[in-house]
Amino acid sequence: MSPMTYEPVIGLEVHVQLATATKLFCGCSTTFGSPPNAQACPVCLGLPGVLPVLNQRAFEWGIKVALAFNCQLADVMKFDRKQYFYPDLPKNFQISQYDQPLAHHGHLDITVNGQTKRIAITRIHMEEDAGKLLHDPQAPVSYVDFNRAGIPLLEIVSEPDLRSSEEAAQYLLELKAILEYLEISTCNMEEGSLRCDTNVSVRKAGTAVLGVKVEIKNLNSFKAVKASLEYEVARQTQALDAGEPIRQETRLWNAKSLATEPMRSKEGASDYRYFPEPDLVPFRLEAAANDRIARELPELPAARRQRFLETYGLSAYDAHVLTQHRCLAELFEQAAAAWPHPKPIANWIMGDLLAYLNAKGLEPEAVAMQPVWLVHLLEAIDKHTISGKMAKDIFVQAIERQRDPEDLIEHEGLRQIVDDATLDRLADEVMAAHPQSVQDYQKGKANALMFLVGKCMQRSQGKANPQQITEILKRKLDIGKEVAS
Repeated sequence: MSPMTYEPVIGLEVHVQLATATKLFCGCSTTFGSPPNAQACPVCLGLPGVLPVLNQRAFEWGIKVALAFNCQLADVMKFDRKQYFYPDLPKNFQISQYDQPLAHHGHLDITVNGQTKRIAITRIHMEEDAGKLLHDPQAPVSYVDFNRAGIPLLEIVSEPDLRSSEEAAQYLLELKAILEYLEISTCNMEEGSLRCDTNVSVRKAGTAVLGVKVEIKNLNSFKAVKASLEYEVARQTQALDAGEPIRQETRLWNAKSLATEPMRSKEGASDYRYFPEPDLVPFRLEAAANDRIARELPELPAARRQRFLETYGLSAYDAHVLTQHRCLAELFEQAAAAWPHPKPIANWIMGDLLAYLNAKGLEPEAVAMQPVWLVHLLEAIDKHTISGKMAKDIFVQAIERQRDPEDLIEHEGLRQIVDDATLDRLADEVMAAHPQSVQDYQKGKANALMFLVGKCMQRSQGKANPQQITEILKRKLDIGKEVAS
């Protein structure tokens, strides 16, 4: 049977670390990078006689996320004990939510290949994080750091509505954008504040029966999510083609071998022996508080995208790229308020700024580009103070030296040479230095002109106005051609 007769069925479980100052049930700090076990107390260590107290800010941020994802909030919410035994879980259970989570039945719309698709969200629930195991590569020893134990998490669980790794990646990008707009998480995947587990199976195309589900745990980058799904779909498809059964199991992604590897058999809810958390009674969500939080929601990416289309006349693609990160959207909008041509602003952000970020491996939040700097750069180009090529170099200098392009142009001698007399002398010098190219042009080799233009730009350190120097050279060469003939 051909692999083309199968389709992937994918659901995602995204764990979001809330950026609260303290943990979910105690007053310990959540600061990243502290010495091991410096941020642990009797509550997050589960010592006898302690009682958890719910972090109100974490709870309200959870409601904010649920509303942003179009979820129905629970009438009554409760916490449960999810029991399992692992060295990084000091209480031998995790305070989580089971049958009465914070929210349920939401959705998130994504766009793939120009088509919009709605992905259903099953539930959003709150839980505390476990600790972290540290393995010594030089000795058969492992250590436990409990700084992360008790960190507030939201788990956002989608329905198995995704049908490709591209859809899964777009879902994550859109989800991350919304979380960043809400300002409730750093969404830093390297620090573990955004983690993803995927559930994937394959089934015969055109059927409704689900295949055997495999979970891939703790993926910490968009690249890993996409690559692991592609590998796993291919693995399961090949197994089914060969008549081999698929095991329901949890697997890990090996970034070195670019393959998933078995971790353990997949647990079911019964394996965790959930029961209500006795130290945190169920409580009803107040409608007035929910309404207040709803009014505090910012303009979210989809709404901002639509407004960019209508207000600035951008293409759907431009609006999508600019709104994917809140800081880029704000940079564009603030610059557009001071410069009447939005398209060039969008081009510089999507082109040169994103290229710089990609080359440096940085997130947009890591670069402090002031809107007024971009405006001053565009003004300098418009007034022919600098050329487009010079502008690209000045743009990078502005980022790296944190200086206004206007200041760089004025004090670093970066103005474009537009004086006709100066350019006339420059053309004479270059023609005198390259007589063979002059002769080549006069013999009909038109590309010799561009060679001479390049030499003029080189000699002027890129400051000569390209259009003017081209016109001056051509005029001189054509006169010489007429004389020679």
